Amino acid sequence: MIDLPGLHGSEAQGNELYGGKHRRKSSLKEESEAVFEKEVCLASEMQDNEMREVEINNHKLLLIKTNGEFSAIGHLCTHYGSQLVNGVLSRGRVRCPRHGACFNVKTGDIEEFPCLDGLQSYKTKVQDGKVIVFTTTAALDLNRRTQNMVTQSLANKNVILLLGGGPASLVCAETLRQEGYTGRIILATKEMYLPYDRPKLSKALNISIESILLRKPEFYSTYGIEVLTNKEATSVNTKKRKVSFKDGTKQYYDNLLLATGSIPRMLGCLGADLGNICLLRSLDDANRINELATAKNIIIVGSSFIGMEIAACLVEKASSVSVVGTSEAFELEGVKFYMTDHVIELRGENGLLKEAALASGKVLPADMCVVGIGVTPATNYLHGSQIKTDPKGTVMVDEYMETNVDGVFAAGDVTSFPLPLHKNQKVNIGHWQLAHKQGYIAALNMQKKKIAINTVPFFWTFFFGKSLRYAGYSAGFEEVIIQGNKDELKFVAFYIKEDKVVAVASLNYDPVVAQVAEVLASGKTISKHEAQYVTFNKDLGLMRLFFYQCEIFFPGFNEIRAVTLCLSL
Repeated sequence: MIDLPGLHGSEAQGNELYGGKHRRKSSLKEESEAVFEKEVCLASEMQDNEMREVEINNHKLLLIKTNGEFSAIGHLCTHYGSQLVNGVLSRGRVRCPRHGACFNVKTGDIEEFPCLDGLQSYKTKVQDGKVIVFTTTAALDLNRRTQNMVTQSLANKNVILLLGGGPASLVCAETLRQEGYTGRIILATKEMYLPYDRPKLSKALNISIESILLRKPEFYSTYGIEVLTNKEATSVNTKKRKVSFKDGTKQYYDNLLLATGSIPRMLGCLGADLGNICLLRSLDDANRINELATAKNIIIVGSSFIGMEIAACLVEKASSVSVVGTSEAFELEGVKFYMTDHVIELRGENGLLKEAALASGKVLPADMCVVGIGVTPATNYLHGSQIKTDPKGTVMVDEYMETNVDGVFAAGDVTSFPLPLHKNQKVNIGHWQLAHKQGYIAALNMQKKKIAINTVPFFWTFFFGKSLRYAGYSAGFEEVIIQGNKDELKFVAFYIKEDKVVAVASLNYDPVVAQVAEVLASGKTISKHEAQYVTFNKDLGLMRLFFYQCEIFFPGFNEIRAVTLCLSL
């Protein structure tokens, strides 16, 4: 629970969209099935700003009491199914403890990403001191619900073209339909698949397309969203409002979204063109790595999170897994680390990789190499256009996600956008959550809403049983305050710049990052001094931060404790 003031400015306007015409009322009135009621608890049993799971006919709901009023919504986050009762309740919304998605406690509508669906909501009332929930059997079966959307009208000749098959394009398309846009929507992707959950690739390399699709095929036909696969853009003519594709076709547009993502960097050393050297970007890449890895000596170049996730996937499948990187990493069982080192040559026989030579002089046997050394924006097709990019190739946008060319927007990994958390300086951040948010903001402003982006970047990873969360923006940080025990891999790290917390990371200590993200999202700041005085409770696993008289804690923390730290669980 965080007791903080409401939002102001452009983001408040965005939330009003959810509460106004964008709000989708409970679907109960649309059901022909009879509504029944169920007493779930006594009103006196719950404190204000409390959440608890209640059960009706073997189905759980999340019951919430805020400002003396009760509401009930679905109990699982629609992203990956985390229990929201373990999340953060703040300013009329609940934030997922694991990945940061937020939902309105009254309507279940999305207030922060990553997710595509809102939560089911249920009518509640207090009668004779008892909390009553009204529902139907069908509504109980549905934890989630899709926002109300229109579909295409042939009478509307307007065309919005979305380049890229990731969440930025998909959320943009869905938001347009939610906002009542009935023109033509074309989503063009160079991949052969419908939009899918790309972060899962590095966590489960043998995954199938059916298990990671963000939406089923019928969704697109129902809402009139055309998806063109194997469609790679090669140029954009902004004067003629025309995009040319690799297959020789062209498409005219009225509004354009650039959301083509990024391209993995390849090694520049001798032998980088040998066989069995892999990059991970697509589903096909993941499946190929999985097929080649069985009983092989694997080298992973790069100690990034993706590299570590791949190592975790392969450690029990391969004969050996070695990670070569230029930064520190966790020492993990089954993986050999060659840190502060780098590959200077890849050597092979008959065109296939056999060993890797390191700058330190070590030579490692290698049947396959997976390269994870960063990415570059996929914007080569913009060369020669009037769309402004920076020296790194990222597309420059304003707070409305619009480029320097009227009617052309950008979202996701390709963008450099003004981040309020960073004094509105332009930044490029390749986070899954941000791609959703930027696609959403772009869609609103294609519809002339003038809603500026205002979000706290949120990132997560999971490997070798370790759960890491990160929120904020730490570029240029001057100091890190560590609370906990790095050796035991249970800690919280506060990134300090100009005596303020600009970002936070935690390892195996949820939902600290979600809590701090809510403070930052409210517009408040956390001082260095405040970050140094964090109280953790060993038995309950709770955290209390004393920020501007705002108490941040897990449900159930009911006493003021001394300013102490106990992170070793």
